[in-house]
Amino acid sequence: MKKLVRFFSLMAILLLVLTGCGDEKMENYTAGTTSNTSNTTKNNEKEDSKLKMNYAQAAEKQMEKPQVGETIAVLHVKNYGDIKVKFFEKVAPKAVENFVTHAKNGYYNGVTFHRVMNEFMIQGGDPEGTGMGGQSIWGKDFAEEISPELVPYRGSLCMASRGLENSPSLGSQFFITQANYNEQMASYMKNYGFPDDLLEQYKTYGGYLSLYQQYTVFGQVFEGMEVVDKIAQVETDQTNDKPVQDVVIESIDVMVMN
Repeated sequence: MKKLVRFFSLMAILLLVLTGCGDEKMENYTAGTTSNTSNTTKNNEKEDSKLKMNYAQAAEKQMEKPQVGETIAVLHVKNYGDIKVKFFEKVAPKAVENFVTHAKNGYYNGVTFHRVMNEFMIQGGDPEGTGMGGQSIWGKDFAEEISPELVPYRGSLCMASRGLENSPSLGSQFFITQANYNEQMASYMKNYGFPDDLLEQYKTYGGYLSLYQQYTVFGQVFEGMEVVDKIAQVETDQTNDKPVQDVVIESIDVMVMN
C-alpha cells in the first residue's frame, strides 16, 4: 500500500510538470517538481517526432557500451562505489561540456546527492547541497537540449531544471534516473498517448517516461547501477527527500575509454 501511495504521489507531482503548474519553487533546480513547458508549436513538434522515431533502434544505441576513444566519466561516491557514465555529445553538446568541464575542474568534488527518491532518481551537483545553488561553467543558466531519440530510461544522466518557461534554466545540477519498469506508469503513459513502441522499450529498460522530452538527457550509466540503487534506498527526511546521512561525490574522473 505504501508503494502505491508513493507512486500516485509521484504521478501527481509529475502531472505538474506535464501541465505547466507548480511554479512555487522556481528557484529550486529539480527533476519533476517544477514546470518545464513550451509553447503549443513546440509541443506539436514533440508529438510529431514521437511518431517518427524508431524507439527500439534508438534505445539499443542509447544503452550500448561506450566505444574505444569515447569520453567517459567515473563518479567516485564515498562509501558506495563508482558510477560510470558515457555521454551524448552530438545531441546535448552544451550539457556534456558543462558537466565534463565542471568535473575536470573539481567543481563536483565533495558535493552531495541532496535529493534521493527510490524508484525515481538521485539528484546532485549543487555545491550548497540544498537544491537551490550551483551554476553552469558560463556563469549563467543555459537552455534545454531535448531530443526524441534520448529517453529517460533507467540509468539516464539528465540535467535538473528550474523549469522557467521560455527561458534557460540549467546550471550545474544533474540527476540519474533509477526507476524500474512499473505497470501503472506504463498504463498511465499509454492513456496519455505515448507510442506503443516506446512503451515496449520502457518495459525492457525501465526509467521514468513522464520526464520524456521534458528534461535534457545527456548521458547514460553503463556500469555501477547497483551503486545508484544503494543510494536511492538510503533513509531520507520527509520534507525534501534529503539523505539523513550525506552521500558524497568524492571526485569525478573524466577519461577516454580504452
